[in-house]
Amino acid sequence: MALKSSFRSSSFSRNPSMKDNISSFLIHSHNFTTSTSKKELSCSFKNSLDQASLAKFLKENCRSGKFTLNEALYCFDYMIDSQPISPISSFNILFGALAKKKHYYDVISLYNRLNSTGLSLDFGSLKIFINCLCNIKRVFEAHAVFGKILKQGFSPDAVTFTSLIKGLCVERKIMESMELFDKMAVVGCRPDVITCNILIDGLCKAGRINVALKFHEEMTKGNEESGVFCKPDVVTYTTIIDGLCKAGLVKKARELYLEMKGLGISPNEVTYTTLIHCLFSLGDWENGKSLFIAMMDQGVQPSVVTFNVIIDQLCKKGQLDEANKLLEMMIQIGVDPNVYTYKILINGYCLVGRIGDARELFDSIARKGYGLDVVCYNTLINWYCKNKMANKALILYREMISKGIRSNVITYNTLLGGLFLRAEVKHAWKLVDEMQLNGVLPNPRTYSIFIDGLCKNGCALEAVEMVNTIVTNKFALSLESMNSLIDGLFKAGRFETAWELFQKFSQHENLMPDIVTYNILINGLCKNGELEKANELFLYMEEKGCAPDTLTFNTLMSSFLKSNEIPKVFELLHKMADRNLKPTECTMSLVMRSLLKDKKYHKYLNRLPQFPVEKPL
Repeated sequence: MALKSSFRSSSFSRNPSMKDNISSFLIHSHNFTTSTSKKELSCSFKNSLDQASLAKFLKENCRSGKFTLNEALYCFDYMIDSQPISPISSFNILFGALAKKKHYYDVISLYNRLNSTGLSLDFGSLKIFINCLCNIKRVFEAHAVFGKILKQGFSPDAVTFTSLIKGLCVERKIMESMELFDKMAVVGCRPDVITCNILIDGLCKAGRINVALKFHEEMTKGNEESGVFCKPDVVTYTTIIDGLCKAGLVKKARELYLEMKGLGISPNEVTYTTLIHCLFSLGDWENGKSLFIAMMDQGVQPSVVTFNVIIDQLCKKGQLDEANKLLEMMIQIGVDPNVYTYKILINGYCLVGRIGDARELFDSIARKGYGLDVVCYNTLINWYCKNKMANKALILYREMISKGIRSNVITYNTLLGGLFLRAEVKHAWKLVDEMQLNGVLPNPRTYSIFIDGLCKNGCALEAVEMVNTIVTNKFALSLESMNSLIDGLFKAGRFETAWELFQKFSQHENLMPDIVTYNILINGLCKNGELEKANELFLYMEEKGCAPDTLTFNTLMSSFLKSNEIPKVFELLHKMADRNLKPTECTMSLVMRSLLKDKKYHKYLNRLPQFPVEKPL
């Protein structure tokens, strides 16, 4: 069968590269201010804008955040076209309000338009501009604006430095952020607790947890020599506790939790949730549960995130009834569940096989006013596919498409796996074409699933053709795919093709054979009666630093026993003992039966090696 479209001639060959697509998207998605007409913008206001309504907008709407982007853009046009032009302070209020709503690209575009008018920008304007640039990872440009601040004779304050330090931390330029922090003291600018917290967060995210702990210690002691004058607050402790938890240092995290309480700093909902999640992740259910009770006793209201963490843990433990009781409790105390709460419960029901309850909850989400998304659908589709109900999975997929919910590569990978599990190869090919029509690009996992599915359904030659297409188009091929293909070729009786494929791809650095590869090859060679070649491969894999496992030894020994090559079996048994490996009971039974057939079995029994004794559970 000739490979069709993306799989048969690679979907990527007919589409721009992903990098080009992303670049194109960024260019077009950030050109906000030129794509909307003034007429469209003005319709957001009930009446034509005048100075009085502008003043009201700046004073009330901008400070409260109750405005749309279109309204802000229309105000800017009115302000810049006014005669005389509005004062810079008015523009600063507008820019600041837009920045708070994270319209960073718009602020930058408007800033450039304002700059072209010749109106002198003040310190406030430049600070807002720096903040916006740092938030979109354009720190280099932000430093240029910082230079402009110094050139114009302004003295940078803690807010300016904090924006730059935050930008450097986001870009993982931790050394530069620490150097900038040190410069604050040199120019006589005292960092505040917000600056320190941002630096600690950056250190933790960069894996510099020890440096973060030292910095925290300096804050606690008030080390003026290092330029640290402020004391840690609840955000400081929560940030570093989160960093410690993510680094697996839960003991130290709990020490800091007790320390902050000792200093009279009350942990907040985020502090408790961080520690509870960490304890659950480490399997410490009891301490996590105790901390939740302590949280409630201290009068700290758990958030929906806190409840989601605990409900998720209960679902993973299979305790769905307890999870539902907690759901009822959160509603009773006034915490509304969100769509993630229901996703967790749906997944929990699927994990224990309660698909009826999962579907009922799934259907109830829409009735409750929550929007179903692709994750909700994928959860149920995955369960149906794993349980060989691909037909029901496809019905759910069609429903999702009909509701305008965009499927993703996970959706298609799951469906393909389910179709191959039911040997519906033709339907899988059709789904690939549909995947392309919906603009979803395959990923390496897609190719692995398809190659494995073809091989397991007797289509090894089609799988070879697909691999050739992937290689020709210079896409990454996973070792998992290669292992599936080699296994499929052996099972199809294509021994020479499998061996050639192994020799060809074992030369690639990214496709170095692993224990799975060698076990497939050794098993295939043994079944084909090529014991010497299998044994040579066994020695070769050891030379290449790939240690054989119990399966490798058992496969070889079983084959040597069938051909009555007892010395070879004993050689392998001793090698196993040297590696603290133990043959399976089935293999040892075969060994003993073969030995008892030999007249000299007593001599062989004395040569049997001692294997490690498994400790009882």
